[in-house]
This record gives sequence, structure tokens and C-alpha cells, in this order.
Amino acid sequence: MASRMSKKTRVIVIILIIAAVVIVGIVLSRSSCSPSDVTLHIITWDETTLSTLKETPVVLNFWATWCNPCRMELPYLEAVAQESAGEIQVVAINVGESASTVQTFFGDYEPTMIVASDRNGEAFADYCQKYGNSRGGIPFTLFVDSEGIVQYIKIGAFQSETELWDALNDAFGTTIP
Repeated sequence: MASRMSKKTRVIVIILIIAAVVIVGIVLSRSSCSPSDVTLHIITWDETTLSTLKETPVVLNFWATWCNPCRMELPYLEAVAQESAGEIQVVAINVGESASTVQTFFGDYEPTMIVASDRNGEAFADYCQKYGNSRGGIPFTLFVDSEGIVQYIKIGAFQSETELWDALNDAFGTTIP
């Protein structure tokens, strides 16, 4: 199978594996969840760390392309990323799928939100254990304030953009622009 993979695909796979190991190591070595704790492989054509989002509220959303509720709420998350104009960073973390699967899912559309990968699901498992998602349900969303404190946890999809904005208002005092 490795002989059938293109060089670019092998490089992406290696980067994803390294990123997953780094994520797990960092998450396990920290006692709190703050945006500076996690380094993620960014699929949306850029590499970054959550530490670059320091002092900015962050929405972490774990999702998968095969998950219909996840697919339903992605436009709401994208709207928040667009409408908040950087005052809130939205990080959509795909769980268990390849970068090429995620890129195919988005096609030519380049999301405003950051799309990251947790290929082996270890970071997802750690967050589930730490924040009460014992069944590992997705979508799984955490709102992390500018101090790195989780202010809101939701297991399951937001049913509307209004519901998402209401939760953001409750957690961060953010209103629809």
C-alpha cells in the first residue's frame, strides 16, 4: 500500500502522525486546557499552534465528515468564524480521518475557521475523558476563554446558528455582530 501512496500523501501522513504524538504529549502533560497547550496539524493550508490564539476566546469543535449532525452544524461554526472577525477563533478538529478526506469534503471552499486534524483520535479521547464526554459522542464542542478556562461544553450539535450565538453570549458575553 505504501508503494501506491504518492510522496505528498506520505509526507502528509507522517506530519499527521507526528502532530498527533505532539498533541497527546502536550495534552497529557498539562493539568488545564488552555489554547496554548495544544499544537494541531492545520488542514486549511496553514500550520499554527493554539498558542497563537492566546488571549482570544476559542471554540474547539470535534467532528467527522461521516457525522450528519456535525455536517449540519459546520455552517453555524463557519458563520461565527466569519462574523466574529477574529474576536473568536473557531477550530474545527476532524477526528480520525485523513487530511485528503477532509480536503475533499470542503472541495474548493476555504473555510474561515481553522480546520485541524486529530487523525488517530487521541486528543479527542483525552478531551472526552477530561470534560465528561464518556461515550465519545460527536460533535463535541468546548468554549475556552481568553484565560484558557473551559467555560462551556456541548455534546451533540447546535440546532441553529442562534443557539450557537446564545451559548457564546452566555460563555463569553459575545453577541451577534
